[in-house]
Amino acid sequence: MTTAPTDHGNPGNPGNPGNLLYHRAEGPASAPPLLLGPSLGTSTTLWDAVAPELSISHRVVRWDLPGHGRSPDDLIGPGATVADLAALVLALADSLGIERFAYAGVSLGGAVGLHLAVHHPERVTSLAVICSSAHFGGSKPWEERAALVRREGLGPVAATADQRWFTPGFTVPALVEDHRTTDPDAYAACCDAIAAFDIREDLPSITVPTLLIAGREDPATPPAHLREIADAVPGSSLVEIAGASHLAPAQCPEAVLTALRAQLTGGAKRGMEVRRQVLGDAHVDRAQARQSPFTARFQDFISRYAWGEIWTDPTLARRERSMITMTALVAHGHYDELAMHVRAALRNGLTPEEIGAVLLQTAVYCGVPAANSAFAVAQRVLAEETGDAPAGA
Repeated sequence: MTTAPTDHGNPGNPGNPGNLLYHRAEGPASAPPLLLGPSLGTSTTLWDAVAPELSISHRVVRWDLPGHGRSPDDLIGPGATVADLAALVLALADSLGIERFAYAGVSLGGAVGLHLAVHHPERVTSLAVICSSAHFGGSKPWEERAALVRREGLGPVAATADQRWFTPGFTVPALVEDHRTTDPDAYAACCDAIAAFDIREDLPSITVPTLLIAGREDPATPPAHLREIADAVPGSSLVEIAGASHLAPAQCPEAVLTALRAQLTGGAKRGMEVRRQVLGDAHVDRAQARQSPFTARFQDFISRYAWGEIWTDPTLARRERSMITMTALVAHGHYDELAMHVRAALRNGLTPEEIGAVLLQTAVYCGVPAANSAFAVAQRVLAEETGDAPAGA
């Protein structure tokens, strides 16, 4: 059951201890946790078009940087580091009782994810780094920006937000307003953290499954920055999103969602592994041999959705799923599919007698003619697979 979003960590809330990042949680409390990190100058609003969809299958927790959105201003100060921000994220996770979590972050939020994957791999189950970098182009530009903001406030920097964040003609006013109203001292401290950040030498030590997402039109962290990470992190993958600039989750949410879902569920690759385990290599090889450009998207859909999400859900054992599937196929008269799933049921541990019992149950709830046809199909398949048929068939 999906729970309503909850807001926590508001410094105006008397129940808040004042030393935690503001966060917004949504999705089932029992679902796998997913933490979403923001870019410099933004808030949880950055994830508005993505988080609700991800919360269908995950407990999504998005958080604000210090002095951004509704997080307290004084959680970091001059000379802050990405390690300091990562420590705040871990403190937040601890306060929520989250021991291990998937993580996705944009820009500075992505840098926090890289630090966590290098220095706290026991806490991270998977990592997605979006429009980010392992070094952000050197310290000088960030030192200069921090000095400017401390001297003149955020007005001059916020005035160029659209150019740095989006392609021409696109904007998200709420995010630009976030930038304008961020606490200048906290923003400057985050710039200090970016200036000091360079994790390139540690990238080969990352062992968690890692996805890099680049905006092809991103001037702040061009695709080359993400390729550098992908080349260094063993087994990582890289997705470039056409038409996206620096804040890809806000500008191209559907493309980001597709990439993140594949990362979080294992996508078609994981689904194909399960499909082969259940249906057998011979069947899957035949299906792939018949694949054409016309059917390719459907085959991908089956692998990602049916096999990569439903059949991998650990709530039900595979033998239980076989029983449910056979019943549904009998109910709808899909006897060709039933033959395939009788074979699958044997692979999933059902005995011929148990398969017969399932089909007998369908006689009560699906009708005798349907069960009669189902028994004929099952008897033929069992004779082929075992050399005999159950006595009750």
